Amino acid sequence: MNLIKSHKELIVYQLAFKVSMEIFQITKSFPKEEIYSLTSQIRRSSRSVCANLAEAFRKRRYEKAFVSKLSDSEGEASETQVWLDYSLECGYIEDIKYQKLMNEYERILGKLVNMLSHPDKWSF
Repeated sequence: MNLIKSHKELIVYQLAFKVSMEIFQITKSFPKEEIYSLTSQIRRSSRSVCANLAEAFRKRRYEKAFVSKLSDSEGEASETQVWLDYSLECGYIEDIKYQKLMNEYERILGKLVNMLSHPDKWSF
């Protein structure tokens, strides 16, 4: 097993980053009246998944801090799902795109929960 040296090597980080960039592209077409509410919120929460993962990775030698930042990342991923719900209901995204993004966030959440369940595997 190769030693992971950077948060960027984490599959969950790579997936979350890719999906947050998809959300950025999609939200470019959201109505201007949503710029300070839905658009900024979904962009912020999707990016925070990655930011909290990066922080968690750097704090992995302190199990409680590691778990706390992973928990924050999990919360941001769930929040992003709520903003996707609103995006669908408001008619800003199509159902097929919504389903794809929700499935990606379910994968991300699964990986985060797995990490949270086994923090000892990440410490050094």
